[in-house]
Amino acid sequence: MLDFLKNHKFSILLILTGIAFYWSFAYDLNRADFIKLISLYTGIFFISFKLIQLEKNNFWFLVGVAVLFRLVFIAATPNLSQDFYRFIWDGQLIMNEINPYLSVPNDLKELTTSLEFTQQKLIQGMGSLSAGNFTSYPPVNQLLFAISAILGGKSILGSVVVMRCFIILADLGALYFGRKLLLKLKLPTHQIFWFILNPFIIIELTGNLHFEGVMLFFLLWSIYLLHQKKWVWSAILLGISVSVKLLPLLFLPLLWNYFVKSRKTENSDIPGLNFKKLLGYYFIVGLTVIASFLPFISSEFISNFSASIALWFQKFEFNASIYYIIRWIGFQLKGYNIIGTAGKILPLIVILILAGLAFFRRNNSTQKLIGTMLLGVSVYFFLSTTVHPWYIATPLLLSVFTKFRFALVWSFLVMLSYSAYTINGFQENYWLIAVEYILVIGIFLIEIFKPKLLTRLPYYK
Repeated sequence: MLDFLKNHKFSILLILTGIAFYWSFAYDLNRADFIKLISLYTGIFFISFKLIQLEKNNFWFLVGVAVLFRLVFIAATPNLSQDFYRFIWDGQLIMNEINPYLSVPNDLKELTTSLEFTQQKLIQGMGSLSAGNFTSYPPVNQLLFAISAILGGKSILGSVVVMRCFIILADLGALYFGRKLLLKLKLPTHQIFWFILNPFIIIELTGNLHFEGVMLFFLLWSIYLLHQKKWVWSAILLGISVSVKLLPLLFLPLLWNYFVKSRKTENSDIPGLNFKKLLGYYFIVGLTVIASFLPFISSEFISNFSASIALWFQKFEFNASIYYIIRWIGFQLKGYNIIGTAGKILPLIVILILAGLAFFRRNNSTQKLIGTMLLGVSVYFFLSTTVHPWYIATPLLLSVFTKFRFALVWSFLVMLSYSAYTINGFQENYWLIAVEYILVIGIFLIEIFKPKLLTRLPYYK
């Protein structure tokens, strides 16, 4: 024990400092105090990647550190996001046998003469934007909300703790299958800690209760089984992943080359797949998703859910990149915000790009398929009108299995978006957004067209 402490004394010092920083982040941080937020985050980011560098050969040591850092948040109320109030609200509706897709919280508030104190606090906490719109969370996510509400009782913190446990378990599942997939791909296993020990993941998922981690756990499990040629179970898990968050639907077109063309390519690691199995894969994914929606299905549900999804493309704006340039041009030409038009055209451009990646990029191995997924989802976010920080969890995880590192940089720079929350209200700092995307898109383009320029930097070896 003494020898261990002696040999790892600097790492232990980093861990203790990290615990102190995370504690301050969890229990003593106001979202409007951007200077404190970014200072703490910079320190934690350095600590985490220094630990990975020092202890990359001590896998279980780093696992312990990752769990320890997450446990710091166990009893904390999320302080960077209000979404968890809506999660609990939806869960309580299901617990009371009310379909959460058929009403908005404000309607129930008006129709109910005497809401319980907890319900009043939930509506107040989620904010007017969420309280005035239909829920956009798919059924498996709703199931987790319901379980959290049941186990948490009428306690908001109790429900928070239950949700946090789900998210931590999902991260550990991603760690398990991530390590196994890295071994199969003959990549260094410590690379999974670029995701698991990344403070961005710990803060945004465990800390702020975003369920991207659960979606990514099922997605990664699906990819691992696909690599193992177990395509039926892979399809089921991908369907479950979609039923947590809809984002994995983007990846379905990219499987064309993987199933149909790559089997005829030399050195392919995925023989035995074909067009018939691709259709079967799509059918099973679709069947799984439809089955998850069946308890809620109705014409009113379809209308409400579609309207809620459309808001993200045609109404909401946050931390965008290319879209903000398009919006500025629109103001110069039209004199008003053209999000209604741009929000319809940009998704079509994304579809065309995904089709190009599906048909013309050679996905003759699982690693190349993951690389194509990374490029596809990154382009989607570059063209989106809304890019909340926790969205970057998906490109970050995918990057672990590829040669691309721009998502690591993005996982640091995306926190600049929190500068929008000030004591005087919401106001985005476009200079900081420009810094974020100039660096991220710049590295993205260099990695694609001139990767040798970056080989001397850390984590490019």
